[in-house]
Amino acid sequence: MTGAANETLTPYRKQGFGQTLEPIPPYGLLIVDFVNGFADPEMFGGGNIRPAIERTESLLAHARRAGWPVAHSRIVYADDDSDANIFSAKVPNLLKLKEASPASQIVDELTPVAGEMVVRKTVPSAFFGTMLAPWLAQRGVISLFVAGAVTSGCVRASVVDAMSHGFRPIVVSNCVGDRALEPHNANLFDMEQKNACLLTLSEALELPVSATTAVA
Repeated sequence: MTGAANETLTPYRKQGFGQTLEPIPPYGLLIVDFVNGFADPEMFGGGNIRPAIERTESLLAHARRAGWPVAHSRIVYADDDSDANIFSAKVPNLLKLKEASPASQIVDELTPVAGEMVVRKTVPSAFFGTMLAPWLAQRGVISLFVAGAVTSGCVRASVVDAMSHGFRPIVVSNCVGDRALEPHNANLFDMEQKNACLLTLSEALELPVSATTAVA
């Protein structure tokens, strides 16, 4: 660890941040906004988002084999912009993400299958104003693995809300991506100190498999 990194960590360690948060089954998986618009560097993508999508294919396949509850999120605004809000005021191009817009569709590699929840949202968090929390709770999820885009935005907001709802967020660090690496790295650091456990994909795949039985 470099001297600068040590200097950054010193107040966090002194103040008790960054305690260990172990993954506890049953597990679930949330894939945040891996849609075509965020895979496209000309729209909302760039940085390390495309490699994160490619790695998430393996994570999703693992979750399906293990029988975990899986949820995906999409940003979807009304065709008439009647639900435009502060988020879209800050980022007006988000209003291009309509139900039928190609940019709003989940990337082909991660297409949901029957039984997986698709959350439609107009704000960063996949939890705010949606049925995601009760859906996960009904299925017994304790630890929620998180992949998606972008690390500093919708991923971070969803992780904070997951924690606030009492789930244990497990951020798969190389299955989340951002259009720029500086905010990606800074937000991974901050989530690890305050909100979540960070694991790499290989570490996540090595955990003992645990399935969750859905409640009817």
